[in-house]
Amino acid sequence: MQSKNSKNTDAKNKMNKAKEPAEATVNMANATPIKAVTSSHIVTADSVLAEEVPTIPLGSLETVSTLQPEVSVRSVASTRSVNMPTPLVAQPSEYRRSINEWLQVGWGGIRPAYSLLSLIPVCVGSVLAWVPTLSAKKPLGLFHTTHFFGIVLAVILIQVGANLVNDYYDYLRGIDTSNALGPGGLIQQGLVEPARVLMSGLVVLGLGAVIGLFVAAAGGPFVYLLGAIGLLCAYFYSATAHSLAALTLGELAGFFLFGPFITLGTYMVMAQTGSFDRTVLVYSLPFGLLAAAAIHANNMRDLEGDIHAKRRTLASLLGLRWSRWLYMTLIFVAYIVIVALAIPRGAPHLILLTLWTLPILVVAVTGVVRSNTPSGLHLIMHQTFKLETYFALFLIIALLITAFAPIIPNLPAHLIP
Repeated sequence: MQSKNSKNTDAKNKMNKAKEPAEATVNMANATPIKAVTSSHIVTADSVLAEEVPTIPLGSLETVSTLQPEVSVRSVASTRSVNMPTPLVAQPSEYRRSINEWLQVGWGGIRPAYSLLSLIPVCVGSVLAWVPTLSAKKPLGLFHTTHFFGIVLAVILIQVGANLVNDYYDYLRGIDTSNALGPGGLIQQGLVEPARVLMSGLVVLGLGAVIGLFVAAAGGPFVYLLGAIGLLCAYFYSATAHSLAALTLGELAGFFLFGPFITLGTYMVMAQTGSFDRTVLVYSLPFGLLAAAAIHANNMRDLEGDIHAKRRTLASLLGLRWSRWLYMTLIFVAYIVIVALAIPRGAPHLILLTLWTLPILVVAVTGVVRSNTPSGLHLIMHQTFKLETYFALFLIIALLITAFAPIIPNLPAHLIP
């Protein structure tokens, strides 16, 4: 019995001795680690249990080593370089656009809605030059049709060229890259190569300048001066880093271009005189103000994108709240000018027909007060185009009625139906 007990005691002693190292290991794991001497090549960390250490099967490492994946490291820092966007649908190399597709692309680059800014002052200036020539002897007056269409073609070509140049330089500066509401964007959408857009813009600008040279000969040297300034403004409106649009001068340039410059230039060519009437200058002011309001609404719509691209416009400097006040001021002053022209004795009172556009004015003003989104401000911009169009239409009708009213009773009997 003693031998049996002694054997059991010996076995228990051996088992206790075997547990001592394991318990020591566990105690070491739970104990506070001792800071080791660090060096540039050795990194120490807290001890963890073996079960918590993630392991990777050796077979997976061998598979990765066999595949040898290519790893490229690219900087995410901001850069001024712009890359061509990758199209969502890759077209085959032999794909070619049809004529209709090219026409649709070109129509978007032309921006037909913006052409109204140029056509309206041309029409007003032509009517102001035509009305004084109306008389009983010449009931149709003297209207130079060739000069009129020459001016229309010249100003449209210059504006289209300016739009294409604007697309190119906006692409270089990363402007309107994510603007789905803005017109143009031929390069941003990957429709046309940048160099082709710039070349097309320069060619169209050149054609407009050449036609303008021939047409301006009938107006005298002052028309050449107005045309040269207008051409430079059309190019430098968005060209170069110090463009007019980026120096908070976009609205001011639009006021002079689409107001006094085109109206006075058209009047002098159609009247074939080297001087202009001051009344014509006053008539041009409302259209310059309305054009500036439309440009300002466009900048209000692009406010966030311009701030991100570090493009300084009046809208980005004033903020949305004060930009609303500027927009309303531009429009109200346009109506004040036309009312001031109609009130004096002997003035053409019928030009107050332009006040029939007040319902459109109310829609535009209430809309700009309530709109906070780009889509809402985009509608306000088009509402401003509509307002200016009807404003010019009623003004032209009023001027023609005022001119024809005293002539009709004095017309020969055979000319009266």
